[in-house]
Amino acid sequence: MTAPAIEDLLRELTPQVLGALVRRQGQFEGCEDAVQEAVLAAAVQWPAEGVPGNPRGWLLTVASRRLIDQLRSDHARRERESATAAVEAPPEDVPDTDDTLVLLFLCCHPTLTAASQIALTLRAVGGLTTAEIARAFLVPEATMAARISRAKQRVRAAGSSFSLPAGAELQERLQVVLHVLYLIFNEGYTASSGRELHRADLAHEAIRLTGMVHAQMPEDGEVTGLLALMLLTHARREARTTPAGDLVPLDEQDRTKWDRGLIDKGVELVKASLAGSALGPYQLQAAIAATHADAATAEETDWPQVHALYLILERIAPNPMVTLNRAIALAETEGPQAGLALLATLDGDERMAGHHRLLSVRAHLLEKTGDTAGAYEHYRRAARSTASIAEQRYLESRAGRVRA
Repeated sequence: MTAPAIEDLLRELTPQVLGALVRRQGQFEGCEDAVQEAVLAAAVQWPAEGVPGNPRGWLLTVASRRLIDQLRSDHARRERESATAAVEAPPEDVPDTDDTLVLLFLCCHPTLTAASQIALTLRAVGGLTTAEIARAFLVPEATMAARISRAKQRVRAAGSSFSLPAGAELQERLQVVLHVLYLIFNEGYTASSGRELHRADLAHEAIRLTGMVHAQMPEDGEVTGLLALMLLTHARREARTTPAGDLVPLDEQDRTKWDRGLIDKGVELVKASLAGSALGPYQLQAAIAATHADAATAEETDWPQVHALYLILERIAPNPMVTLNRAIALAETEGPQAGLALLATLDGDERMAGHHRLLSVRAHLLEKTGDTAGAYEHYRRAARSTASIAEQRYLESRAGRVRA
């Protein structure tokens, strides 16, 4: 088995092994550390010695031994003798149940901040190392390690049981899980800072994890919608940048570079997600993405349909970014002045104050009206307001174009 294949296998098995160990021992923090050590051992041994016949059992055995060592080295060993004895149950007894979904709910515990939920999810469920997560979010490894440690301590302090919530709480917690996966994908698709426009590893991981949730909850329309949205959006990745890494906007992309396989899968999922009676924001966003995917050229985009979907989305999930995107669609159907009038309603929203997206969309619409001076000013302001170097380059080039 190749090294990349082993890495993929480890990422798939990590949450399964961690879930089995946590279910057996009931302590998340110690089990998570033990499983990470087992994964690191596998990453070193398996490429040289070969993948064992039962890789999941191998990882659980090694993680169990690591946990025993942790318990024995603790000053309170006597109080934990019963727990140690339980750990020493036959390691080959690997349960058939997959607790990945339960583990994901635990990592997205509502007592954690969004940043901590993301970090803990990538570490415990995604199988990424602390160093990998730190690199993805451009922070020192020590900072990320501290964030993950605090998150595990808060989960322990909350006294959460290792089980899925029931009833209304299940749906409430599921929305938190989906939001965390959505944030991970967005950071991968358009990085908030750094030289690269996108981070494919994060986007792939978000799609993989969402696919796992969908496999266990295939009838949930919002889970299906989120997976569809990710696939349809990710399908455009190869066309979003030039060979030099410069951003290419949607209306200028070479659509022959779009991944038709991902689009076909995404469209099928959109149809499935809209078949039910309930309608949520991820389903609507996926329907919008499918509408764009249906257009062979930018000119063929069904903008009235896009605008109508944004209107519904704005009603069920009001958000300034939704309004901003609706302004773009409105400008395409009724002209740039109509779009600018809608953008004006966001000027008093503190969440959008100085946001580069608001500034860049306004610049684009001003450019369409012929106000090159206003467009230049807003493009420059937008460039100064984003930490993404790829977006800065693009916005500066637009400013230079209207100034020429």
